[in-house]
Amino acid sequence: MKKLLLCLLVPVLGMAQQALDDVALLLDKKNYKQAETIIEPYALANPTNKRAVELLGDAYGYQAKWDAAIKQYKLLVALEPNEANFHYKYGGAMGMKALEVNKVSALMLIDDVEDAFLKAAELDSKHINTRWALVELYMQLPGIVGGSVKKSLKYANELEALSKVDGDLAKGYIYEYDDEPELAETYYKRAITTGGSITCFEKLANFYEKQQQPDKAIATIEASEKKHKRNAVHYQIGKVAAEYNLQLEKGENCLKRYLANYSVEDGVPKAWANYRLAQIYKHQNRKKEALKHINLALAELPKIEVFSAEKSAILNR
Repeated sequence: MKKLLLCLLVPVLGMAQQALDDVALLLDKKNYKQAETIIEPYALANPTNKRAVELLGDAYGYQAKWDAAIKQYKLLVALEPNEANFHYKYGGAMGMKALEVNKVSALMLIDDVEDAFLKAAELDSKHINTRWALVELYMQLPGIVGGSVKKSLKYANELEALSKVDGDLAKGYIYEYDDEPELAETYYKRAITTGGSITCFEKLANFYEKQQQPDKAIATIEASEKKHKRNAVHYQIGKVAAEYNLQLEKGENCLKRYLANYSVEDGVPKAWANYRLAQIYKHQNRKKEALKHINLALAELPKIEVFSAEKSAILNR
């Protein structure tokens, strides 16, 4: 009889596993609503299936449904209290909710967020994402409720021991947030030397933009393009040129190249490249070309308010 029951159950279990794999694939492809629709009834009917509960929590989280995500991740922590990643996700969902509620409600969540991240760090000494979360948490919290550069640096040092480039990026973030631009620049540059990933170049370029140093930002983006050969970099150069009204010819050429080689993997819709071209042509008093490209931007994304405002600015010149 036991063998017969096992034979009957194996196909059912196989079907369930395939369904979970399908949901995971949908999440990877960013089809979050479809994933939720499939996994929700199964997870709610099987609240002890950890993978199903986690996938449902992820589907909610990707859609910023924080209360629903928190509920699923809290269940995961109860099911598997020694799994660091479940504590990390639970703390992360609460942290995101705290960003969206009023200050009083946010303060009520902070202790739970901190406890979840600290538990994850305790359970897994190599959990990089948790340490990043703690670096950011302690920098963003006011000192009166536990914020501290010293605490942030503690976890940045732990990151450094796990991954030199993560440590450099974390320290760059800390010193940038703490208004020490020279130290921030030093560590962002170290991250490029150590790792040289696209993220490393982006962090330094974004830092230069915030410091009102657009020429350095463009030079950094160009260095990234030489190393990584990504079309998306051309948009970034054009964006900086358009925003700061400098190196306009280079910006124009980069945006045209971005549009000519565009694919959905580039991330930024073509409408935004046309918007930046319109800005550049406005700076150059080339009204006809500016109107052409702002109209292309509006045709693709008609509800973007900055596009409409830019068209008005062009027409009123």
